[in-house]
Amino acid sequence: MSIHTLSAYELHKSFCKGELKAEQIIQAYLDRIERYNKDVGAFLRTFDEKALSQAKALDEKFARGEKVGRLAGVPIALKDNMHIKGELSTCGSKFLTNFNAPFDATVTRLLENEDAIILGKTNLDEFAMGSSTEMSALAQTHNPWDLSYSPGGSSGGSAAAVAARLCPIALGSDTGGSIRQPASFCGVCGYKPTYGRVSRFGLVAFGSSLDQIGPFATTTQDVAMVMEVLGQHCEKDSTSCTDPSYDFLSSIGTDIKGLKVGVPRHFIKGLKGEAKACFDKSLETLQDLGAELVDVDLEVLKYSIAIYYILATAEASTNLARFDGVRYGVRSESAQTLDDVYDLSKQEGFGPEVKRRILLGTFVLSAGYQDAYYKKAQKVRTLLIRKYQEAFKKCDVVATPVTPDSAFKSGSIKDPLEMYFEDMYTIGVNLAGLPGISVPAGFINGGKPYGLQIVGPQKADVAVCQTAYAFEKATACADKIPEQFKK
Repeated sequence: MSIHTLSAYELHKSFCKGELKAEQIIQAYLDRIERYNKDVGAFLRTFDEKALSQAKALDEKFARGEKVGRLAGVPIALKDNMHIKGELSTCGSKFLTNFNAPFDATVTRLLENEDAIILGKTNLDEFAMGSSTEMSALAQTHNPWDLSYSPGGSSGGSAAAVAARLCPIALGSDTGGSIRQPASFCGVCGYKPTYGRVSRFGLVAFGSSLDQIGPFATTTQDVAMVMEVLGQHCEKDSTSCTDPSYDFLSSIGTDIKGLKVGVPRHFIKGLKGEAKACFDKSLETLQDLGAELVDVDLEVLKYSIAIYYILATAEASTNLARFDGVRYGVRSESAQTLDDVYDLSKQEGFGPEVKRRILLGTFVLSAGYQDAYYKKAQKVRTLLIRKYQEAFKKCDVVATPVTPDSAFKSGSIKDPLEMYFEDMYTIGVNLAGLPGISVPAGFINGGKPYGLQIVGPQKADVAVCQTAYAFEKATACADKIPEQFKK
């Protein structure tokens, strides 16, 4: 069996048994990246020499009989808005093409402490603002299932890298669906943890009350494996969860008989065609596994896009104010005065979607409009959180589609508002700070992947993964490799 067909869990076990060397694993994946990345555009850069050096050192450590980490032998990629000390963190923007991170993100430190080897950085919509990865200023990423289609976004590079088996695990960030939506489009598992479960220290901020780092993987078991490492309290993140790390791997294999699954049928009544048929079949699978379906009222979620694009843009306009050509980023060469530096650096450095969101965020925070928009959105967000709490009194988890349909053709959505509606089923999870996973549910529209979303109450991360794992085992839709990337 080829190395790239093994899950991260299997790679780790093979390494620990002495069946595979770390250097052998890393070289195999670097060779695949060299072969396929020009077509997929998932990676912005790789750390070949560094990764091979770390692999060699890990092999020597194992040969000496020393204890190795929980991710030993596992190659991992990071979305390019997470810091690795001394390496570029571009956020997919021209503005940061000269920014070398001065410190490691907490997730970087945790991964390397457990002997994971970071292969490189993946592409994203600029500053994680987008749903297609078409807003990257640095590269175009393609969906491995059909290279003329979008991989989703903003973490499209990470999703595409895992789908094409350029790495077994990749980290993304999820502000309004940016892990789950591309996971659905690319036919892989994508997990957004409870807000605060994974430290955001070293993640370039977009919407600070919404952002959450999480993993992409080929199986839920791999998600569980990496979450046991990443789900640690971090003193450098004031929003970090203080609970001890959850025991995912020993829990996810239990059955879900008697589990109550909430279905917000009124909210998802617009789902149509093959997407609806796939979702209905997914609900039948959960019932066959012994779960009980119950109706829940989450109609308030119809306001989630409006709430999100007020609150997220407000936070973005504040967070991105630091990028002024003085403290951070590429300074305009045509600037003559200090005002020119501020104005021209932003004008030349930021792309259209980033500018759009900064303008909108600045507007909703401005005098005379803050009460009408920002404060009202915060009140409706509170109402949304309460509605979720009421729903979870009736059920253990909630099941919804991840997206209204499968992946769309690259360049086919021109209207920004139409693009925003791609996240209509995922945004509410971020607004309420809940854990949610996209797990492959089948193929529709001529062989395009489509995902099922499982959402749980805050801190019910294990229950979400347990449900996804049971569903995954019953359907065998996960761990599929696009035809042209099988070899």
